[in-house]
Amino acid sequence: MNTILTILIVVGAIILVGAAIFAVVKRDLILATVATSVISLILSIFYFILQAPDVALTEAAIGVALTTIIFIVTIRNTKRFEDD
Repeated sequence: MNTILTILIVVGAIILVGAAIFAVVKRDLILATVATSVISLILSIFYFILQAPDVALTEAAIGVALTTIIFIVTIRNTKRFEDD
């Protein structure tokens, strides 16, 4: 069981770093917002693994759902792509 947990943490950390790099490099703001949502989802899973389910639920609700919705609505009302 401990090996599976270690593998899950390593894979989650790799996805976390990859999503962070993707969010910074990507010029499409919607895709960058989705990447930040993935970051929040992975962090929520990490909080749950660390036995903090209240923090995990809060991160999932605010970080994944509410913040992503606010960002997407704002991007839809402005330009979708960053100017050169």
